[in-house]
Amino acid sequence: MLYLYEGALNVPAILKDWYEQESGSNYGAYIPFVGTVRSEDGIDGLSFDIYEPILKSWFRAWQERAKEKGAIIKMAHSRGDVMLHESSYIAAVFSPKRGVALELIDLFVEDFKASAPIWKYDLKEGKRVYALERSTAIQGSGILGVQK
Repeated sequence: MLYLYEGALNVPAILKDWYEQESGSNYGAYIPFVGTVRSEDGIDGLSFDIYEPILKSWFRAWQERAKEKGAIIKMAHSRGDVMLHESSYIAAVFSPKRGVALELIDLFVEDFKASAPIWKYDLKEGKRVYALERSTAIQGSGILGVQK
């Protein structure tokens, strides 16, 4: 349940779709997280590149982890340009119990920031500039890691 979109995410539509998909699944908790591009360093927005094979593998591992707890995880992310105050990332956990959902959403979002093969670029004055100072090398990434 990994969804990739071109450009900004339509948050209300995605969250509604996910809720409707799982409304009959008897989950007692639905915990969404929405990431929004904020104004910093004079940027006009952000742009994203994604290495899908590694992202899909990483996400499958998280699905298995969630399944062990009776939960599921859904994630949406943008490719390309996303302007200020638009969303580039949504994650949600559906679980029978709120404690599991709260724990998983926190762990998932933090691991996403540290491990997902998604590269971020600043959009400034019509240019796309690699956001080196706000990037984290992916553990074990070798040449796919942050170049300094």
